[in-house]
Amino acid sequence: MASISNALSLKHGLSLWCPQSTPVNRISQPSSVASTSFRRRFSVSASSFANENREFVIVGGGNAAGYAARTFVEHGMADGKLCIVSKEAYAPYERPALTKEYIVHNCFIIFYSTATQMVRVQLNLACGFIYHVSIFTQMLHEDPVADIDIEKQTLRTNSGKLLKYGSLIIATGCTASRFPDKIGGHLPGVHYVRDVADANSLISSLEKAKKVVVVGGGYIGMEVAAAAVAWNVDTTIIFPEDHLMTRLFTPSLAQKYEQLYQDFGVKFVKGASIKNLEAGSDGRVVGVKLEDGSIIEADTVVVGIGAKPAVGPFENVGLSKTVGGIQVDGLFRTSIPGIFAIGDVAAFPLKIYNRITRVEHVDHARRSAHHCVNSLLTAHTDTYDYLPYFYSRVFEYEGSPRKVWWQFFGDNVGETVEIGNFDPKVATFWIDSGKLKGVLLESGSPEEFQLLPKLARSQPSIDKAKLQKASSVEEALEIAQASLGVKATV
Repeated sequence: MASISNALSLKHGLSLWCPQSTPVNRISQPSSVASTSFRRRFSVSASSFANENREFVIVGGGNAAGYAARTFVEHGMADGKLCIVSKEAYAPYERPALTKEYIVHNCFIIFYSTATQMVRVQLNLACGFIYHVSIFTQMLHEDPVADIDIEKQTLRTNSGKLLKYGSLIIATGCTASRFPDKIGGHLPGVHYVRDVADANSLISSLEKAKKVVVVGGGYIGMEVAAAAVAWNVDTTIIFPEDHLMTRLFTPSLAQKYEQLYQDFGVKFVKGASIKNLEAGSDGRVVGVKLEDGSIIEADTVVVGIGAKPAVGPFENVGLSKTVGGIQVDGLFRTSIPGIFAIGDVAAFPLKIYNRITRVEHVDHARRSAHHCVNSLLTAHTDTYDYLPYFYSRVFEYEGSPRKVWWQFFGDNVGETVEIGNFDPKVATFWIDSGKLKGVLLESGSPEEFQLLPKLARSQPSIDKAKLQKASSVEEALEIAQASLGVKATV
């Protein structure tokens, strides 16, 4: 298996060369001749447009952009027709690993580009991951889109490059919400995690850190805190709510996770408001000052207080007044012919619950990209029918006394029934008007996890009293499965 010690060697997607005849376990560096030929294919044309091709343009560098490019390739529509524009220095990559494996093991998943074909390769960047390898004809790095001319169907980048498009896919995702500079949000040692550069900066701090404060009790907060534990540093989580993950967890469920984190040595400061971040004599952050005047010492602060859709220059394409982001229909078409939006930035109709929503999750990024490109390139006109799905994996490092992996499907509305004592399993069922709307399971078996989406999509009528009497998670899931009818199987 090829081994690369530093993920930064993938910068610009030019460090690996994957000719069709190369075996998976013998990935070689490009020869100087091949490298020159590769770069020439990506050179700027002599015309007035910076992109050689002018048919399809994808704006973005994360999961949605990567899976959109991959779907174009699967349809044979990449060579000579596709261009990706990104503000980052990397080819599109899988972002979830940034707060999981990358911070702990310095590895992530990238959609690598070659000039000739698409292959699927397993590479080892300090750990064993599957790297989805896709091709696209041209990639513009570190040059975000600054302006769009809808009438002329052109984009202008920060550097002044002019790009022409026939069909445009906006996959810009979200940007991290930041603390204002006036309260110390810009201090050295203060980190936000949205891209590889952010994660690299955080890793540099963690290598020297003694006391880490994580601000925020959501996804970022929980995952970064778990990663900090792997670095053996003193870790504190601060948030204004009364428990972790208030958007999903019930108070009872949150208490179980909080106890687990405390068992790992993580401290909590709940219901707290931050006044400012304190700087030392060298200008670096040294603590977090709360509204009550108390100060929590820290040489590294990670802020995970949410994100905002990165609509940037695309506001005039049409924004959703209810959930933010760019308004699209069930095929991810905006109100402007030829312009689409996918992933975190898209405000789309959630068919199963009959409402407009945005979903900030990798599963939706992948599925929306695939659905959009399929609709664009084929006669496929099926409305996107997404089932909300969230998951998290933490404490997955060598020597960890316990690895945590939960999955949730559906809608967290109505009353809840919680079964299990977190030893290791716990399940929470959401029931509204007698119907099972959502279910969360911790430490389930593969078969049990496969049952969850069936339950959430079917929304079966269920006997709440019978469910409450279940003596174990396994029994509760059997009761839920039985509610699907005799034809259902795990």
